[in-house]
Amino acid sequence: MKELLSHLDKAFENRVRLGIMAVLVVNDSVDFNTLKELLGATDGNLATHLKSLEKKKYVSYVKKFVKRKPQTSYSATHKGRTAFTKHIETIERLLS
Repeated sequence: MKELLSHLDKAFENRVRLGIMAVLVVNDSVDFNTLKELLGATDGNLATHLKSLEKKKYVSYVKKFVKRKPQTSYSATHKGRTAFTKHIETIERLLS
């Protein structure tokens, strides 16, 4: 049991970060406003959690302009997908 617990990633202990990764792992990319709506987060709260995941290199972003408005889209990196998958697999093993 102790061995399994060591495989859990602290980056995913928060529900917003867990939700961000869940959305990004099943989509190629998702824009900020869609993430905000899906997760029911505020701008500041979501931005803080995204920044935390960016620092760990679990998510990447692309900024562009769409009809003269800035749009930021986020994607899970290979490192982020691997870490999230390992985290979820560990939870599944703990539950079985």
